[in-house]
Amino acid sequence: MITEKVTIGSNYPLDGLITIPDTGKSPYPAVVLVQGSGAHDMDEKIKGIRPFKDIAEGLAKFGVASIRYNKRSLTYGKQMVKTLGNSLTVKEEVIEDAVLAAELLRQDSRINPDKTFIVGHSLGGMLAPRIDAEGGNFSGLIILAGSPRRLEDIMKEQQAEYLNSSKGFVKWIAGKQIKKISENLAKISTMSDEEAKNTRFAGGTTLYYLKEMGAKSPAEYLESSTKPILVMHGDKDLQVLTDKDFEGYKKILENHPDVTFTLYPNLNHCFMPSVYSEISKLMKEYKLERHVEEYVIADMAQWVNAHA
Repeated sequence: MITEKVTIGSNYPLDGLITIPDTGKSPYPAVVLVQGSGAHDMDEKIKGIRPFKDIAEGLAKFGVASIRYNKRSLTYGKQMVKTLGNSLTVKEEVIEDAVLAAELLRQDSRINPDKTFIVGHSLGGMLAPRIDAEGGNFSGLIILAGSPRRLEDIMKEQQAEYLNSSKGFVKWIAGKQIKKISENLAKISTMSDEEAKNTRFAGGTTLYYLKEMGAKSPAEYLESSTKPILVMHGDKDLQVLTDKDFEGYKKILENHPDVTFTLYPNLNHCFMPSVYSEISKLMKEYKLERHVEEYVIADMAQWVNAHA
């Protein structure tokens, strides 16, 4: 494979990599990789794992190119908070750069501009239909461990589960913090934009970040999409759930003309074998140096090539 450095955007230039297969014949189908929540690098590094590096290099073996890049909040987090203040949303943090990456990918003569796809993981999966609708113009969507629900609903659930799996003094401290956060999350739907902008949530982020994102849920974007969709989920995922999220996608997309659902036994949120079954031990699990299962990447590549 060939891996080359690229720069995404000009107002907020981001370091990235484009990976081109050395098998098959160009122009190749290609994917834009969009990370989950948090200030991730282009490999979506979490402790000892690098899911996007695994996926990019794995897809290249099957003749699928890719582009990945550092998230804007990683490179310009403080500047974004200073410039945008309380108005920061996923549009500035995620969507604009994903659209720019897709445009850059299509300008490469080795890429088939009519066969570009989005691979969104976690929050990136939730936003994939919106990114497509707001300028991504992809040939299809791959949703990895996403959710059709609103982010605040998932967060409330995760916090409750974390509290249940905690013990002693840690549980007492967590309980006080989670109670305050949950009270704020519960108010989002009744808040005005100005109230949400003036209610701090985490770091430099306000509740407006969640309110703006939730104004139109992932489910609503999906219901109006006719693009081919691949939904992939690990049944040991503790961050999004099989019964509420994977099955939720099935219900929403039951009449969709071209959708594939794949559920993987014993895989976690990053499509690696599950080690612990407690959300409070997620970071401990991610410290273990492991890789995205090869058969997951093979399934992804097979789906892309079938739609190319």
